[in-house]
Amino acid sequence: MTQDRALEILKTGGNVFLTGEPGAGKTYVINQYVAYLEASGVQVAVTASTGIAATHIGGMTIHAWSGIGARDQLSAYDVEQIATKEKIMRRVKKAQVLVIDEISMLDGKLVDMVNIVCKTVRQSAEAFGGIQVIFVGDFFQLPPVTRQGDMMRYAFESRGWDDARPLICYLTDQYRQEDEMLLGLLKSVRMNEVDEEHFTLLSEQTEIAYEGIEPTKLFTHNADVDNVNAGKLKLLPGKSRSFKMTGKGSKQMQAGLAKNCLSPELLELKEEAMVMCTKNNFEQGYVNGTLGRVVDFDIEDGMPVIETTEGKRIKMEETNWSLAEDNKIMAEVTQIPLRLAWAITVHKSQGMSLDAAEIDLSRAFVYGQGYVALSRVRTLAGLKMLGMSPTALRVDPKIVTIDARFRSESTQADDAFEEMEEDETVQMHKNFINACGGQYFSGDVKVREKKGYERIQKESTQSLTKSALLEGKTIPEIAKERKIGETTIWGHLEKLVAENDIDEKQFEPIKASYSGWDDEYELLQEIMDEVGTEKLKPIFEAANEQYDYNQIRLARMLYLLRNGDKS
Repeated sequence: MTQDRALEILKTGGNVFLTGEPGAGKTYVINQYVAYLEASGVQVAVTASTGIAATHIGGMTIHAWSGIGARDQLSAYDVEQIATKEKIMRRVKKAQVLVIDEISMLDGKLVDMVNIVCKTVRQSAEAFGGIQVIFVGDFFQLPPVTRQGDMMRYAFESRGWDDARPLICYLTDQYRQEDEMLLGLLKSVRMNEVDEEHFTLLSEQTEIAYEGIEPTKLFTHNADVDNVNAGKLKLLPGKSRSFKMTGKGSKQMQAGLAKNCLSPELLELKEEAMVMCTKNNFEQGYVNGTLGRVVDFDIEDGMPVIETTEGKRIKMEETNWSLAEDNKIMAEVTQIPLRLAWAITVHKSQGMSLDAAEIDLSRAFVYGQGYVALSRVRTLAGLKMLGMSPTALRVDPKIVTIDARFRSESTQADDAFEEMEEDETVQMHKNFINACGGQYFSGDVKVREKKGYERIQKESTQSLTKSALLEGKTIPEIAKERKIGETTIWGHLEKLVAENDIDEKQFEPIKASYSGWDDEYELLQEIMDEVGTEKLKPIFEAANEQYDYNQIRLARMLYLLRNGDKS
């Protein structure tokens, strides 16, 4: 099923299980749907099964949202106590859509508990009290963690799941892996058809093919991760710089955010430290999992400057992780979105895309660990195996069976919606929004902007940069006016060039800010004729490092406008 079809089905208001392989775009689809709901004035609760997953999506844990907390069972007294708490009662009654991300890690017992709480609070016998519930995840990934001696049940084995009877939306496109051999391996793992050839293939991954980047090591145990990171940092020369996390709002919620934030409370860095970005920032040009090195600290505010694997320099700024309810921030923590990245646990890597990784599965101990680890990388060229146990790639046979059913049901749903007339599905969308007391929009983004929903933008930020450039403004002037970093503006210009949405004449204000530009460009053009334009670093080095990266960026953009891509 395509992302567009899944979004079309979500908008009808029916309960849905949104699934697919890692990199299929599950989070993207959910973000699109949440934006649509917010723009329509529909109350949506975004939750996840774990704190780490919750920080990724800007929500809270389902345990906290439902008031269940650390309970592993609910007595009649517990249900009454939860249902009479004003905060819980208010949020459950107001919610019209409930998203539960990383559903594979939520025990079926907890799904039933959430179902009971919602029914009780909303005084409704319908599944989850009549709230549209959206389960998101992939059962081939990490399973629920249960207390010793307890029997584990998957979410789909719960009564709550049966009550909800979710439509299955199984995304089939792939946006992470680019390597056919890796894709084939991952598909074999999902089908429990791993054989000797697959282990041989992995045993041959002894080197990372990418130059100039030290890959992240993935381990199954925290102790290994801590030892590697601390040891590597200590070996680097120079003085370390410390960045302490700050917070505001509920102290208890702050503690929860800090515990589950991928950036540490005390971040210690040195130049040449291997780091990983811990949050998405498309404007600045990095995502959760982007690897790089600390190459400098800003002379004015001391913020770290990193260089990514693509040779892009980014000045990192503090960012926030928050818990919000009814569009009100209940608590937030502030830290630089980085962590030392010589090593990380497989558990904390779930949801990330890594440029390069060294993976140790010699002590893998649960279903899904090997699959999660291998699916973090995009290609075999970015993978090096450090260790492998005979059972590291095992998956639960029960999941293989249920996955086949999910795929079949998804195909049936896809076919059913394919046969519907467009007017019919649009009317279903309207009916759901109206039933929620919202206002249906068919795409009038100006109205959405007017209502103040941050996820919807009236005009792309890239277009705003272009407009300012056409007014004759320089990059520093545009950055100051728009209150965003100069690095972001450079990124916008590069995209405009790549999309043929700008011409050389429109670069005159930028060229004018560099003296003697024509002579400099002539030299850089000769270098690009030799080394190509794919990466900045070879150009930088071939020019004996006498030009800064922004000068090289400008030269490359002009070169591409005049000559096209010759990388």
